[in-house]
Amino acid sequence: MTTLTAATTTAVQLKAKRLPKYAPWAIAAGALLVGLGGVTFAADGGPVMGAIVAALLYFVALITIATFVEGGRAARNRAASALIGSAFVLAVLPLLSVAFTTISRGADRFDADFFYRSMNGITALNAGGGAYHAILGTLEQVGIAVLITVPLGLAGAIYVVEYGRGKLAKWIQFFVDVMTGIPSIVAGLFVLAFWVMVISPIFNDGRPAYSGFAAALALSVLMLPTIVRSAEEMLRLVPTSLREGSYALGVPKWRTILKVVIPTALPGIVTGVMLAVARAAGETAPVMLVAGGAFAINGNPFAGQQTSLSLFIYDQASTASQYAPARAWTAALTLVALVLLLTIVAKLVARRSKLTR
Repeated sequence: MTTLTAATTTAVQLKAKRLPKYAPWAIAAGALLVGLGGVTFAADGGPVMGAIVAALLYFVALITIATFVEGGRAARNRAASALIGSAFVLAVLPLLSVAFTTISRGADRFDADFFYRSMNGITALNAGGGAYHAILGTLEQVGIAVLITVPLGLAGAIYVVEYGRGKLAKWIQFFVDVMTGIPSIVAGLFVLAFWVMVISPIFNDGRPAYSGFAAALALSVLMLPTIVRSAEEMLRLVPTSLREGSYALGVPKWRTILKVVIPTALPGIVTGVMLAVARAAGETAPVMLVAGGAFAINGNPFAGQQTSLSLFIYDQASTASQYAPARAWTAALTLVALVLLLTIVAKLVARRSKLTR
């Protein structure tokens, strides 16, 4: 009877030494009230200084109260949890700020005229004009780059993971790591020196030719290491038991890779491809060097100058016109929405794999 009473008393004591679930939120609200209210309005320190003071007050108050109520170990645990939560907030706030700014400023010209007209004949004094030619150029250049890069990148990853056992696999991994850090301007210069200055004159009566295809080649150089590295990591995560089960049924290795390994790793591979697409769609320097840019619509990526949304944003942001900033912000919103749409479509396609359901 005495033992049961002591156990009950200990359980009650342990339960009594816990802060209520609302306590951290109440402390945070009080810290915000004191920090933002006191510093921003009384001391005129601005919202940033008020937020810093509020964060410091929150940590000090939380650790002090938790130490007094729960003990030192629980206080350190709450401090670590608060730091992790603060890091998450700091990571999300810039993203929300960029999204809010882009949507609020880009909504002014988000109309049919912007999507169905080009900048051909539009001067600095005209309020009209659109980015139809830039949207078309972006879709063609990124689409060609994907058609070039995805088979090459996936083949390289498959060789390294499934077949590579010698020096060639190590050299592939080494050059992929080196290419990951190549600046975009270097990729543009490489395509300019190789394709525009050497190869294109053969098909253009001896004259260098700028084109959207040249921009796609430059974007392919930037996309390739991301696709190879992400596909390689996803293929390594496929359990060996799946491969062994397929081999035990008499399925050859190449068919096991196509029917078992790739479908299992497909969601991760698609994610890597979309990361590469997002980077390629936002590049400006390679397109400027090898595609030249254009104000009129050019639907042929193999002939004539062509622009992209990123280059359109750069041109409008640097144009001395009161109407240009609105077009630049709307183009930025269009680029973000386009990448988001492509990502959603790619995810939906990846879910159709039977082994990923």
